[in-house]
Amino acid sequence: MKRIDRPYLDDRPYPKKRMVVEDYGKVYVSGDGPGDCDKYGAREASVFEANGTYYLFVDGAGPDGWVACQARSKDLVNWEKMGPALELGDPGEIDSAGACSPWVYEENGKWHMFYLGTPNAGPPPELVPAFPYVSLKASTTNPEGPWVKEKDNAPFEAPRGSYYQDTSSPGFVIKHNDEYLMYFSAAVEEQRKNDTGRFAVRGLSIARTKDLEGKWTPDASPAIPLEEQVENSSIYFEEETGTYYLFTNHIGIEDDGEDGVVEYTDAVWVYWSKDPNNWNPENRSIVIDRHNCTWANRCIGMPSVIKKDGRLAILYDAPEGDSIDANYRHIGLAWADLPLKFVDEN
Repeated sequence: MKRIDRPYLDDRPYPKKRMVVEDYGKVYVSGDGPGDCDKYGAREASVFEANGTYYLFVDGAGPDGWVACQARSKDLVNWEKMGPALELGDPGEIDSAGACSPWVYEENGKWHMFYLGTPNAGPPPELVPAFPYVSLKASTTNPEGPWVKEKDNAPFEAPRGSYYQDTSSPGFVIKHNDEYLMYFSAAVEEQRKNDTGRFAVRGLSIARTKDLEGKWTPDASPAIPLEEQVENSSIYFEEETGTYYLFTNHIGIEDDGEDGVVEYTDAVWVYWSKDPNNWNPENRSIVIDRHNCTWANRCIGMPSVIKKDGRLAILYDAPEGDSIDANYRHIGLAWADLPLKFVDEN
């Protein structure tokens, strides 16, 4: 295997900073969820707090496909698995092959869930969701569910020819001034200029609304350019410095020998800005990768962050050892002291 960090095979950007974090290790081990909901793995952690309890969603890879599964904890370390929070849609529905990767925003006693739906998946038993990824909505008045799909209330469409035609999956939601901002994943497939194959270019964009029950309007261009090759979002606002930190997972590329050129989630990155509407892609840093994770040597997936006891908790997914498998992942935890600190990568 030939690993290229700087530059990548296609010269995708690479941070010059590294955030100071301490890895705790695995906190959610997949394989024993209710009804085999995470039999083939758990990934894409999404955490929120309600009434003194932390709630975690993971993409549970079960016998019928990937669905959002829920767990709860008092300390972010010990998790009680609660089972599926969503079900796959009926044949022909947009979420018939995947109903996962939710983000939750609470207002006035109602929890609004924005989740990824797709009608396509790879072969069994893993049934990995495939393009297109779209944003859908569910809700509840109890953070433990039941979650009810709002089938006629998709946040926004993904028209062909747009920069988010293949991925318009949901992301973290904040309220800023008089509107809500959703940092959604945007991607479109293209043939690579160096003939390494057909892959997606991926970035983050902002969709806006003034009504959580209504439609959202995506910005005309991404907030984080597609060339950055990042997806998924979780935001922490540091009041002390007035800075927004946008955590995301990066997609790396390498020549894997007999398997050829492969892409996979290789790190958690973070971007920062004083203005949540404007992001400079040069303000970026590595957070977790193979160099500081204690149990995954190669592949690191989607982050979700939350403040606890004066520190920032970072939940992420990974397969153990040298694996880059999309399945058979677990959820890990890392901690960062506040205010956040950075060092030079080189």
